[in-house]
Amino acid sequence: MAGAAITPLVMPKWGLEMREGTIAGWLVEEGARIAVGTPVVDVETDKISNTVEAPDSGLLRRRVAREGETLPVKALLAVLAEPEVGDAEVDAFVAAYEVPAAGAEGEEEASAFASTEVDGIRVRHARRGPEEGVPVLFLHGFGGDLGNWLFNLDAVAARHPVVALDLPGHGESGVALPGVSLQALAGFVARFLDTLALPRVHVVGHSMGAAIAAQLARDQPGRVASLALVAPAGLGEAIDAGYIEGFVAAASRRELKPVVERLFADPSLVGRQLLDDLLKYKRLDGVGELLARLAGALFPGGRQAELPLRALSGVPMLVVWGADDRVIPAAQAADAPAGAAVHVLPGAGHMVMMEQAGAFNALLLEHLARVGG
Repeated sequence: MAGAAITPLVMPKWGLEMREGTIAGWLVEEGARIAVGTPVVDVETDKISNTVEAPDSGLLRRRVAREGETLPVKALLAVLAEPEVGDAEVDAFVAAYEVPAAGAEGEEEASAFASTEVDGIRVRHARRGPEEGVPVLFLHGFGGDLGNWLFNLDAVAARHPVVALDLPGHGESGVALPGVSLQALAGFVARFLDTLALPRVHVVGHSMGAAIAAQLARDQPGRVASLALVAPAGLGEAIDAGYIEGFVAAASRRELKPVVERLFADPSLVGRQLLDDLLKYKRLDGVGELLARLAGALFPGGRQAELPLRALSGVPMLVVWGADDRVIPAAQAADAPAGAAVHVLPGAGHMVMMEQAGAFNALLLEHLARVGG
């Protein structure tokens, strides 16, 4: 490396399973001066696209990766260097750069996950970040899994201990439920935390996961240091019944694609691999019946049956919504509990933490810094 004056911009690792990404398009030209957080290049993964933001400020001297090129995680994308660094030095840096060796095939991915048993149900989970501090627990929504946080976990884990799980009946956890009420699901999450010896956590919940988080805060307030609720269920009755029914019923890629596209403001983000992963999950024995049972209890008649957020108070709270949410209307944000910090982000739908990952991560980190431990 030619000294600290040259800074590499590399292919990020989004989520626990990402191995490579494809350069979809550059957003800045060579010679541009960029600041920390500047969107630099769009990258497509096998699940969804995202924007690489500059981790450092400086002058973009060289775009190394070409549009359409598929590169492994940590591959060199670009070089930042001030004008006093000569072109020969930049050339030498690029020529000498080697992609750090990855672990053995499957080894790194396997080590990223763990499993434990709660109430006889196997729970897949992941832990990241430092050991000290109040952990941040991530709860996904209906039909989702911990992969829904692929753009968020590492950003938070850089400063805080992080725990994410596949809720019972979801992802790679056991195909079983502890019950179909929010209280039963919140109780299960509390017992999961007991198995990890985590007495107190900040909870980040999306959609159904947000309603579970709110119920946990009501039932065991001493356990929840703060809440960050993303497009939360549990606040208003309205929900897109067509989405819920369509997701439960879809049995092919053709049927599932228009349903999943409703989650995003930009439906082109829904890739083949994302659909294939969902279909693989939905075809597991018992999953269809389990989802139908859960949907029938939580969303009977196309309405939300339980609204724990309406009566919740006394807990520091962040609420983030996508302005173009077609599943749970962003208008419900106006009814957030008094004192909550509420942000409605443009250019995002129900999966706002994926579509506006940079903005969401910044809000979440600010919230965690504000509420402390």
